[in-house]
Amino acid sequence: MSKLHIPFLRTPLLLCVLVLLPLPFKVISQDANTEKTILLNLKQQLGNPPSIQSWNSSSLPCTWTGVTCGDDGSVTELHLGDKGITEPIPPTVCDLKNLTFLDMNLNYIPGGFPKVLYSCTKLQYLDLSQNYFVGPIPDDIDKLSGLRYIDLGANNFTGNIPPQIANLKGLRTLFLYQNQFNGTFPKEISKLSNLEELGLAFNNFVPSSIPVEFGQLKKLNLLWMRLANLIGEIPESLTSLSSLETLDLVGNDLEGKIPDGLFSLKNLTSLYLFGNNLSGEIPQRVETLNLVEMDLGMNQLNGSIPEDFGKLKKLQLLSLFENHMSGEVPPSIGLLPALKTFKVFSNNLSGALPPKMGLYSKLEEFDVSTNQFSGQLPENLCAGGVLQGVVAFENNLSGPVPRSLGNCNSLHTIQLFSNNFSGEIPAGVWTASDMIYLMLSDNSFSGGLPSKLAWNLSRLELNNNKFSGPIPPGISSWVNLVVFKASNNLLSGEIPVEITSLPHLSDLLIDGNQFSGQLPSKIISWKSLTSLYLSRNALSGQIPKEIGSLPDLLYLDLSQNHFSGEIPLEFDQLKPRFLNLSSNHLSGKIPDQFDNLAYDYSFLNNSNLCAVNPVLNFPNCYAKLRESKKMPSKTLALILVLTVTIFLVTMIVTLFVVRDYQRKKAKRDLAAWKLTSFQRLNFTEANILASLTENNLIGSGGSGKVYRVAINRAGDYVAVKRIWNNEKMDRNLEKEFSAEVQILGTIRHANIVKLLCCISSESSKLLVYEFMENQSLDRWLHGRKRSPSVGISSFGYMAPGKSTQQLHCAFVNGDEQTSLADWAWQQFGQGTPIADCLDPEIKEPCFLQEMTTVFNLGLICTHPSPSTRPSMKDVLEILRRVSPDSNGETKTGAELDVLPLLGTVTSLSATTQHETA
Repeated sequence: MSKLHIPFLRTPLLLCVLVLLPLPFKVISQDANTEKTILLNLKQQLGNPPSIQSWNSSSLPCTWTGVTCGDDGSVTELHLGDKGITEPIPPTVCDLKNLTFLDMNLNYIPGGFPKVLYSCTKLQYLDLSQNYFVGPIPDDIDKLSGLRYIDLGANNFTGNIPPQIANLKGLRTLFLYQNQFNGTFPKEISKLSNLEELGLAFNNFVPSSIPVEFGQLKKLNLLWMRLANLIGEIPESLTSLSSLETLDLVGNDLEGKIPDGLFSLKNLTSLYLFGNNLSGEIPQRVETLNLVEMDLGMNQLNGSIPEDFGKLKKLQLLSLFENHMSGEVPPSIGLLPALKTFKVFSNNLSGALPPKMGLYSKLEEFDVSTNQFSGQLPENLCAGGVLQGVVAFENNLSGPVPRSLGNCNSLHTIQLFSNNFSGEIPAGVWTASDMIYLMLSDNSFSGGLPSKLAWNLSRLELNNNKFSGPIPPGISSWVNLVVFKASNNLLSGEIPVEITSLPHLSDLLIDGNQFSGQLPSKIISWKSLTSLYLSRNALSGQIPKEIGSLPDLLYLDLSQNHFSGEIPLEFDQLKPRFLNLSSNHLSGKIPDQFDNLAYDYSFLNNSNLCAVNPVLNFPNCYAKLRESKKMPSKTLALILVLTVTIFLVTMIVTLFVVRDYQRKKAKRDLAAWKLTSFQRLNFTEANILASLTENNLIGSGGSGKVYRVAINRAGDYVAVKRIWNNEKMDRNLEKEFSAEVQILGTIRHANIVKLLCCISSESSKLLVYEFMENQSLDRWLHGRKRSPSVGISSFGYMAPGKSTQQLHCAFVNGDEQTSLADWAWQQFGQGTPIADCLDPEIKEPCFLQEMTTVFNLGLICTHPSPSTRPSMKDVLEILRRVSPDSNGETKTGAELDVLPLLGTVTSLSATTQHETA
């Protein structure tokens, strides 16, 4: 039997002996040999326990284990606790006439209360605790009238506590704790005026109030009635127990207010009232300045924490958890020099925590969880170097974790989840040598996971934060980790195979991250794994079959990933309470074990899965098999579709090839053309060449065709004359053509259509002019009487390099009876002055010389004899010479250029008239 540790059994044995020694009693001398015989018989009757083998006939009893003698050498005390005794107490023990002390605790002694001890007339100290005694305490227990100390705790006594126990007037300690009493305890106990310690704890008495009469126990320093089924209120009479040091009423059903007088008891060092239904406010006036421990938790107390608590300089434990306390924690509590434990969790406390908490004391436990505290954690919680726990979850705390905690190797647990903390975790927190629990979920912590953790860390919870980066390969060093939760973070990369080497891991929750790649196919040591949550990632590949071989796996969630392939056959070995493989790309048959309604939501959104059981909303696997046998028709349809597709693709490819060939050919053809521009152009040769179609033809003559070509969407046009040339020009003719085109391109005259550019190739020449909206000079001179059958020539567009006879036919002649040229020759032949032939409306003398020159030039250009006519090159050169320069002065030598030509005009005129006659 293990020894029961009772915190209030503190009366030293030696003190009890010293107290008992002065008491008067008659000493009866007893022979040593007689006592030896009695003790040897007692040993035999107790079953010869090995622990007292030193009792033998060859030595004196006073030297034996557990035997104490008085000054006269007689046996006065037997210390037989924890000796493995299994037999009832024999009457022989009372043959020791001077026996005053009997301790037989922590054995296995059976039976009822040993009345044989009534014969021990001098017995003052009796400890039978932690044995197997049963039945009621006898009513005649007062026959042990000399008792000062009795401890019957931790047995199986039942019934009522007899009121006759109050007849033991000398009793100072009465311990009846932890039995099976199901009756009552007598109020007569209050008559034990010398009683100092009363322990009735851990009994299931009928619901009873604390007797008011207990207030008469003026010497009482310990009232221990924990879990004794007490009801009603704490009587005010207890506030008169001026000697009271410890009051323990924990775990009852007491109600009402805490009597104000309790906090006036000067000697009170320990006050334990937690686990009742006490209500109201804690008395604000506190005079119990010797208080060392105060636990008022788990009640219905409200109001604020008294400011006077800051006066309790000896206070080591302050526990107010699970009440309805409100307001702020007085800052003075943070200054208490002896404070070791501060627990105020599960209240409505708010405001900032005392900033100097831990700075002046060796704080060991700090629990402020489930309140409304704000601000930051105190910086100096571990200033004493012995802090074991920081528990502050479910508050509104913010800011970073204090850096000082990174140097606190004494920490066993940090629980900060469900707050607004941010920043990175101090490196020392991860590796604190004694750390067991690190719970940081539901905050805004950031940073990466460490490669190394505290060797003994068993629980790491990081859910709903902003941790990022990969799981480090060094996770294999987290050998004692049991729970790893990091759901809903920003972790990424592949899941390393090292994570499967953790031998004690039972819960792995890393769902809702950015993991990718495949799951490790090799599982090194996951024999203890019960929960595996990997959903809402980007994992792919096949589900490792090794997962189906995990013996203790109960919860598996791989949903919302990209897993493919079939569900491993090994999954039939699983017996999960929860399974979710939905929203993947799985195919094949659902394992028989899961083909039932219990898993109807476990495989959703996997379009290629099938089931045998029709109750699941999946295609029937057998129907799929039958459909697979009808493949010829589907295959034929597939072939037909493929054939049509291939044909269409071929046609499209052919079309693109042809178009590409045409584009390349057009580019090659375009490259054969040369463009010579004389003006700034807003079109290209490609625009011109693409529009030389019959739809754009506006005229045709002996020298070529004329086209109207649109050069933009605004309606701007150019005229393009394509000159006939069936054979390639020789080099001289090509050179002459180029020179004349160059001259035409440089002429600027209001009555001459502007030449924009020339486009030429080896076989064709194109002249591009400004388009003349009102058509040819012929139309303007002779009106619109020309028959459609006559043709409209080339609308006044003339090619350079043509002889003057071509110009005469193409520009001057018409269907009128008298042409302009004939009229001019007639006037010239009759000797009519040139001035009379000019337009009378032009009277400015400055133009007379120019007009005369042009008239003479026109005569020679229209001479009846073609051989006499000058070339266009000569004509253009003359026109350039007679035109005014930039200063408005006529160039000299113009007349000299034209006179030789005009001289031939006179002679040729006579010849022409003669021939005509």
